[in-house]
Parts: sequence; C-alpha cells; structure tokens
Amino acid sequence: MFWDPTGTILAPQVAKGFELSADGKRTTLFLRKGMKWSDGSPFTADDFVFWFQDIYGEKELTPSPTPEMGGNGRIVKIDETTVAFEFDTPNFLFPRLLGGDGSVGGGQSRQQSDGLSFGSYAPARYLKQFLPKYSSAEKITAAAKAAGYPNWVQYVRFKMDWRLNTELPTVAAWKMTQPINTTTWMLERNPYFYEVDTEGNQLPYLDKIQMTLAENPEVVNLRAIAGEYDVQERFIDIAKLPVFLENAERAHYKFHVDPGFNGSDSQLVFNLAYKADTEVAKWIAVADFRRSLSIAIDRDQLNQAFWLGLGTPGSGVPSEIMPESPGKEWIAKWSEYDPAKANAMLDAIGLKKKDSEGYRLRSDNGERLRLQIDVGQTLTPTWPAQVEMIIQQWRAVGISADLKLLERSLFYTRGRNDQNQIAIVSNSGTESLFLRSGPVLPTDPADVMMGAAYAQWFVSDGARGTKPTDPALLHVYDLLRAAPSKPEAERNALAQEIWRIIANQKWQIGIVGQAPGSQGARVVSDRLENIPARVCISQHCRPPWSARPEQWFYKP
Repeated sequence: MFWDPTGTILAPQVAKGFELSADGKRTTLFLRKGMKWSDGSPFTADDFVFWFQDIYGEKELTPSPTPEMGGNGRIVKIDETTVAFEFDTPNFLFPRLLGGDGSVGGGQSRQQSDGLSFGSYAPARYLKQFLPKYSSAEKITAAAKAAGYPNWVQYVRFKMDWRLNTELPTVAAWKMTQPINTTTWMLERNPYFYEVDTEGNQLPYLDKIQMTLAENPEVVNLRAIAGEYDVQERFIDIAKLPVFLENAERAHYKFHVDPGFNGSDSQLVFNLAYKADTEVAKWIAVADFRRSLSIAIDRDQLNQAFWLGLGTPGSGVPSEIMPESPGKEWIAKWSEYDPAKANAMLDAIGLKKKDSEGYRLRSDNGERLRLQIDVGQTLTPTWPAQVEMIIQQWRAVGISADLKLLERSLFYTRGRNDQNQIAIVSNSGTESLFLRSGPVLPTDPADVMMGAAYAQWFVSDGARGTKPTDPALLHVYDLLRAAPSKPEAERNALAQEIWRIIANQKWQIGIVGQAPGSQGARVVSDRLENIPARVCISQHCRPPWSARPEQWFYKP
C-alpha cells in the first residue's frame, strides 16, 4: 500500500486493495491478476509466503524479528492473488504499517529490500537459487566465496539488495542497471510495471533516470542554483532561498517549499544506553540535566539563522493539527529560552563547581565536563553550523561540548554500537508515531541514536539487549506494545500520552520543526511536467515517490 497526496489516507499500490477484519487479527491483501516482476515472471501470493518462510523466517538472515509483525504474525496464501497477514491478537495498525517506511512496508517509497531481510515480499523464483534450503549450505557457501563474500548470508544480502544487484527483479517503475556504489546510479523503466495512465498508456513515462554523486552538500546546492539538475530535493539548503529565487528564471527552474508536520527538522538526541564514560552516562540519565540543556538553547536565533524564520521552535512534538499531537502547550514544554533557570537547575543537581573559565566540572575527578555531539556528514548541510551555535549558547550555562563530524556510515555505526553521547538528527515521520518512533525513542536497532541496546531489548521482548532502568521509558514501551491492538481513536490517545512523556522527559531536545528544512525544498527544471505544487515529505511518504515520478514527463 502507499498513500494519497496528503500522506494520511492509504491508497492502492502493489496491492490493489486490502480488508481488515472486524477483530483486527487479519489483514487481507488483494493482488493484481497477471502482474509480473521486471523479468517477466509472475508476481503472486507465493512471493509473500516465500519472504515470510525463507527470508524473514531464516534465522541467519533475520536474527531479530520485527515488532511490526507483532511476534505472532504469519502470512497465509488464500489463492494466487490473495494473501492474508494473520495475528493471534488484534493488530488494527497493520494496514498502515504496510504503507509505512518500516520493515514490512514502504510501497514505492522504499521498493524492496535494501539488503535487509524485510519488505513483505521477495522474488521467489530468482532468490531460491541462492538459499541453502533449495540447494545445500556447502554449494551456496562455495558460490559465495567465489564471488568474494565470506559466507552465504552476506552473499544473499547482496543478491537481495535492489540498489546493488542489477539482476534482482523488481515491481517498481524503474529497475536498477548501474549500482549505487558508482559515481552514476542508473535506472531504466520496468517493461512490466503495472500502472497505466487514464488513457491506458503504461507508466512510467521516463525511460531512464540518472543520479550523480556530488562531493558534498555545498556542491549539490551550487549545481542546483546553476540549473544543472532536472530535479533535486535532498540537501537543498533552505537558508539559500533568496539565492535560489534570484537565479530561478535564468537557470530555468522552479523552487518548491513543502513544510512538514513533524516537530523537529533538527533535534539533539541522547544515547540513553551510553556507558563508555560513566560520568557522562550518569548525567545523561538525569532528567533535569537534559531539561536544563534544552532551555539553554535559543531556538529563535537558530530559526532565523537556518530556517529564515519559516520553522516553529519547540520540543519536537508534532503540529497541533495532527491527531497524535497532545496540543500546542506541549510543543513549548521545556523549550523556552531561559539560561538563568538552566544555570539554577544545573547547580541544583550537583554540577555547581566550575573551572577558571566558568565551565562545570565532573563529579568524579574534578576535570571539565565535556560532552560530544556527533554529526553525520552530508545528512543535512547546516547541521554542523547548527551544532556550533548550540555549543556557543551552552557556554552561557557552563556546559562544554565538542562537535564530532563523522562520515555518514561511521555516524550510524557508532549509533548502532552505542558509542555516541549525543547526536543531531531529524524526527521526520514521527508525526505518525506508530509508523516511525526511532528518531524520538530507542525502538529500532537499524534507526537509532538513542540506545541500540535498549532498542534490541524492546524488539526482542527482552531476549536480547539491555533492559532500561528508567521507569518512564519502560512505561512508553508498554504503550507502544499496546498500540497495534487499539482502534484508531484509542491509538491517537496513546500517542498523545507518549508525546507528553517525551516532551517532559527530554530524551530528545527538539530545536525547530514544522518546516521545509528536511526534504522540503525542491528545485525542479522547467522542462519537467506533472510536478505537484506540494508533496508529502514525511518519512512514510517521502519524496520523490509522494510526487508520483512515474507520471513525470519532459515538455515536447
């Protein structure tokens, strides 16, 4: 499933429709008769069953189950074009998860697996040849080593990765022909794509897509300003809006601004499972320490400097127009600039001693307390400068912090290994909290900077990882586990309760949100037609797919 243009109503995609049982225990998908993979082989319910039994169900490929399958979910084939997801307990949330950007959904926003063992369906006819179950472990291991992989698991992960394996069949509009790990990423139209326009012409209109690698975000912006792209909507710096508008007519492009409803284009998140420095870990665990750092940030200054005043400063709570928002007052919770109060709170919790430069001292050895904020290189152009401004503001309350700029993959590796103390990320998508909670809570081991060990404990129901000691976080985990069994109105009430706890506990420090800073600035060539004026920029319906690129075409 995917979404309508607003990003709020489920719409057909790979499946032509769905049906949710009255008790919430069964979601039935209705597939399209005669639909094919890009290699011409049939796309049927067998591809769902194969994924569940042989990919998701293979422990070496999928050692950790996904909470989206509820721990008791299973897939049942009804007939060639009908498949059911069944659960022992009510799972009213599941249809929305199929349209989300998580481990069972994604529709056209995610296509298939990106090397992980998720996605709900997989090309059985193609992938079976690489699995020991259909051959032998010895034969597949030998093939893996011959291809340069240490074991069959890594070999199969490559074969499942639509970004790297040019032979992998897809049902998306375009099929990859030159992999992402080259300077030019190429895709060509899928001759068996299942969508047609209103006159019966098969989509997509565009035969080829070429994406080029830029050295850094500044180069992306310079090329966009010069009109070198047909479309670009990642890494565009909203602070350069006047320059973009000044050059639009000369460079033959239009500049689109798409504000989001999430509460923080930028937020600081604490690694709640951090252990490497026991003194820093001790203070991270203190709510008033986190709150004091939050109210020591001048969000209005950041909003003017990096969002041209277009954003909403606040706690990270989503816009009050969203049904899951607890209300406007919670957007401001612990987010009003008050350095005097922050100073008093830091004194009160035991950080009263300072050095000759006014920085607060550690309680264990009397040296200066230093925090480190990790920044992923190229994730957002202005994050390094935002962090530098926050570091300057924290000096007024005696807190010393350092910025650590990291290559993107290393940034995420440190997060997955709980090596970071604080990181700057976006909470895009959390306005639909049960579709994406990882940016504001340690719930997703693959998408976490807030405590991978805690996330492992959550998704495995305690079988792995580390159990949190914070009773408030344990309570939130209970609310999250209860959400799938609740109808929509009750789920919204649970989300509001969770947001109130998040805003009060300050496990994450929201900065500025409800803005176009995260994926919401688009530069589009005048040559392209069928480009929507506004698109959904949430994680579950993120661009470009929310703009329906299969319907784009060039002016004759």
